[in-house]
Amino acid sequence: MKDFVSMKNLSEHELLQLIKTADEIKEHGIEPFREQLFAANLFFEPSTRTKMSFIVAQRKLGIEVLDFASDFSSVQKGESIYDTARTLESLGASLLVVRHPQDNIVKELSDQISIPVINAGDGKGEHPTQCLLDLLTIYQEYKRFKGIKVAIVGDIKHSRVARSNAYALTTLGAEVYLSSMKEWQDPSLPFPYISMDEAMEQCDVVMLLRIQHERHDSRSVIMDTQYLQDYGLTKERERKMLKHAIIMHPAPVNRGVEIDNDLVECGRSRIFKQMSNGVAARMAVMSKLLGKEGLNHANNFNQRDAVSSR
Repeated sequence: MKDFVSMKNLSEHELLQLIKTADEIKEHGIEPFREQLFAANLFFEPSTRTKMSFIVAQRKLGIEVLDFASDFSSVQKGESIYDTARTLESLGASLLVVRHPQDNIVKELSDQISIPVINAGDGKGEHPTQCLLDLLTIYQEYKRFKGIKVAIVGDIKHSRVARSNAYALTTLGAEVYLSSMKEWQDPSLPFPYISMDEAMEQCDVVMLLRIQHERHDSRSVIMDTQYLQDYGLTKERERKMLKHAIIMHPAPVNRGVEIDNDLVECGRSRIFKQMSNGVAARMAVMSKLLGKEGLNHANNFNQRDAVSSR
């Protein structure tokens, strides 16, 4: 695996390896790289959780972070993202982490340069590392995917998180359902739509999505309180959930819009656990791409002495 750009082309075995590696890292940590490595985080969109967790993950791995801010780079002089990437590659970057508002641009970039590229979110395309931390959270809860019913709820049409999770969960054997107001449904995703009330009664995981106002052609006319009542997770709906079911959300959370404020940190919520899992998930991806071997995640997690540097 040279790059980590999409969940579409990963097998069940590859996904499980990454999930189990991330779980092992979360539980026991991992030895940092001994050689000097550099990571360039090219974020062309605002980000808190993704960017900060990548930085924490890189520093835990002993990777030096190259400071890049698009507002203060040659991008402002007209430099293309390809030339920016090639510049950082030429300066010695070991990998690139890219977030960009344009669909599929990360895949195009990964085909053009030789160092590993990680997709940190591309337009309405995919968000594979967010997906990996979501998968890790579900795995920690149920220790399996086959037979698990997951409802992805909200702005499906504009959500890269929805796409990555729907693809990966299906590969792993979970049953994926979508729930959305008609205007935000995506006919390109071959998954059944159910109502919010059906999701409450049937699903083991309710994965909420933020309304992606920045990707809409115009501001949604639906009022926040109306959205919560008609399509969001209210306290009344939460009481109808299966006893063991959990609530997830990739964040940032719009409290009182897609979820009632009191449910964000309720007993069912795994929202902040997802954030915590982001560091281990991204460490697992970067370790794999940069060639750190020895975590025998497919067989025996206890062979810590097998961990070696690249």
